[in-house]
Amino acid sequence: MPTYVIRGRKTGRARGIDLEQLNDQQRAVVCAGEGPMLVIAGAGSGKTRTLTYRAGWLIERGLDPERLLLCTFTNRAAREMSSRVAELLGVDLRRMWSGTFHHIANLALRRHGSVLGLDERYTILDREDSRELMTSCLAEEGPALRRRRYPKAAVLLDVCSWALSNQLEVAAAVRERASRFVEMTEAIERIIKRFAERKLKLALVDFDDLLLLFRLLLEEHPTAAQALLDRFEHVLVDEYQDTNKLQGRIVDLCAARSGNLMVVGDDAQSIYSFRGAYFKNIIDFPKRYPAARVFKLEHNYRSVPEVLELANASIKVNIRQHPKMLRATRPRGMRPALVAVHDVYVQAAFVAQRALELSQQEGIPLSQIAVLYRAHSHSLELQLELTERRVPFSVRSGPRFFEQAHIKDVVAYLRVSHNSGDTLAWRRLLSLWPGVGAKTTAQVIEAIERASPETSVVELLASDALFESVPRSARASLSQLAELCAALADGATPGELIGRVLDAHYRDHAHAAYANAEARLEDLDTLAGYAARYETLERFLSELALVASVAAEGISPQDDPEDERLTLSTVHQSKGLEWRVVFVLWLSEGHFPQGRSARTHAEVEEERRLFYVAATRAKDQLYLCRPRFEESGAGPRRILRLSRFLDELRGERQLPYEVWDVEEEEEPAAGAAASQPELPL
Repeated sequence: MPTYVIRGRKTGRARGIDLEQLNDQQRAVVCAGEGPMLVIAGAGSGKTRTLTYRAGWLIERGLDPERLLLCTFTNRAAREMSSRVAELLGVDLRRMWSGTFHHIANLALRRHGSVLGLDERYTILDREDSRELMTSCLAEEGPALRRRRYPKAAVLLDVCSWALSNQLEVAAAVRERASRFVEMTEAIERIIKRFAERKLKLALVDFDDLLLLFRLLLEEHPTAAQALLDRFEHVLVDEYQDTNKLQGRIVDLCAARSGNLMVVGDDAQSIYSFRGAYFKNIIDFPKRYPAARVFKLEHNYRSVPEVLELANASIKVNIRQHPKMLRATRPRGMRPALVAVHDVYVQAAFVAQRALELSQQEGIPLSQIAVLYRAHSHSLELQLELTERRVPFSVRSGPRFFEQAHIKDVVAYLRVSHNSGDTLAWRRLLSLWPGVGAKTTAQVIEAIERASPETSVVELLASDALFESVPRSARASLSQLAELCAALADGATPGELIGRVLDAHYRDHAHAAYANAEARLEDLDTLAGYAARYETLERFLSELALVASVAAEGISPQDDPEDERLTLSTVHQSKGLEWRVVFVLWLSEGHFPQGRSARTHAEVEEERRLFYVAATRAKDQLYLCRPRFEESGAGPRRILRLSRFLDELRGERQLPYEVWDVEEEEEPAAGAAASQPELPL
């Protein structure tokens, strides 16, 4: 008789919860009993393990898994915890309510949403579906769209989401998220109302609706709420510092009947206010729950003591926090290095060279080395340096710098300025102008292709023949485009040309098209500064083409083994990860902390938390890079001050970092001027 073998299924005896596997602080959390509890889990302190054991301990002591609610920020995290508990206890946890807030809200609404008038067959919109629906609602504004620049669907969705997540009126959300459009608040309110009505009519909900409807179900429909709350005997919440105002309210409602609420997080890693994370949820938890017990997990299993000494010294400067002290479990290692470099180009050369040394001489895989930065634009020079040196890298913070849509948009203007017959660039930039659709684009490109070499693009765009042939909705845009092309035709430097594109068109376009317009404009300002190094547009565009060619040929992420790629990431994208070696870039005032994000005391404290997160990603070695000078496309170079997050550590009894001074090895040119004297830190 043939035998078929099932592989991989665990059939061994469940081991049960072994509390000896935990340290004293973790064990206290796991066995804490009932009531409200706040667990401050420091970086690398075994938070996930503790939360897993807590769930297992409750179930082992008789809690029906169906009566345990586990809220996480990814469904993957919930599955991993549930799988681990099931393995330890040998129980079926498939009916336990666990997952993201959106997943749990969906479970509740599928059962009880009818009391809200919600069709039980409702469809959940993904982000692209939401964008298309919002675009159609925006289009119903009709002729008004041609008379003035309206925010695009992405910006309207951001305003809508911000209002719901923070429990604000739309007008307040417009002031906070799209202040350039305050005068259009009435129109924005009308469009968002239309969007909500359309979703209700079509039985559609987006991710924000799931949470809002779940809250309404718990607050306004006692019978349905009671059915849910009766099953939530214990509520566990992971990454509590990242919850927004609406999620915080949902947590309180879910635990209202039983009172058994354990929230786990780290206020020192609360860095997502720009996404709506509400710091007061975690910082004021003891005020909302006066009977709450507070536990701290301070034993760090990740980093050497020297890294933790620097992190502890930095974060203690913050006033609003739950104080704690990370304690290392590893032996001593290398002190963090403050690396003083002349400018951002030397910074890039240092990181590239040092990463290769660590890989080739010390045997540290490139995959165990990360470069972190405050803003994506801070990686421009490093990406170019790594590309030229053919060092493979991957970018966690988004596309490579020159692959980003807004960079390609502005470069398209430079391309047509250099070569008026570049129809690919024309198609891209024409799509950016209101009223210019596929038909008008085809007409313009056909006219460009048929024009004689003596006819300038400016003359062509302003010609009566073209103007009268295109739809009325496109004429104003073509007139403005003709003026901009004229401004780009006078032989200015590449950096100046980028500045003109930004001032004449793209700055306004970015605010209308992107919810994160300021970050994208910062990228473009960085591009303008980089372009200022080139005297001619031809040289600049040739350099970009060569960089793109080398990247495509030799160091694309798909072509390299996983252990042969350096990681580049914003600090925000690095949270929850760790590497043996970490470089942190641009530790100069105005860059880290970022100038526009450090205007208030609360913002400065969040920036310091961001630095704390960056430092605590490092296991063995931490390099803190500080440029002394900054070249500017708008004027002379500027002297940069050391980041306050490092400067304020000088008062420590023992400086928690050592200073490295980086010099370039080069042959002096005959008759060269004396070198620039070194500045003090």
